[in-house]
Amino acid sequence: MAKLSTEELLEQFKGLTLIELSEFVKAFEETFDVSAAAPVAVAAAGPAAAAEAVEEKDEFDVVLESAGDKKIQVIKVVRELTGLGLGEAKALVEEAPKNVLEGAKKEAAEEAKAKLEEAGAGVKLA
Repeated sequence: MAKLSTEELLEQFKGLTLIELSEFVKAFEETFDVSAAAPVAVAAAGPAAAAEAVEEKDEFDVVLESAGDKKIQVIKVVRELTGLGLGEAKALVEEAPKNVLEGAKKEAAEEAKAKLEEAGAGVKLA
């Protein structure tokens, strides 16, 4: 199959109806196990909204900076958040700074951060 340039792909997409384009997006998401929700919204909104959409982040990494004074409590919270076993959670806490969650939604990331901070850990969202 010949490789199409970006311009050629755009020309092909211009010829599709909205239903055909929607079906393509669904097939693309299933094939590559990704979500195209944000790019589709940016494309539909136009270039002016693109800058705003790039600034607004909706997935965060929860990074354990330090275990603090209550290491055992932090390990318990890490196990609760990740489903890791005791040894794995202990190793993660001892190797801080380390990601506890990656690509978490904003609400889940903030909740995890609050739980870890309540247990005495130093945490940041990246």
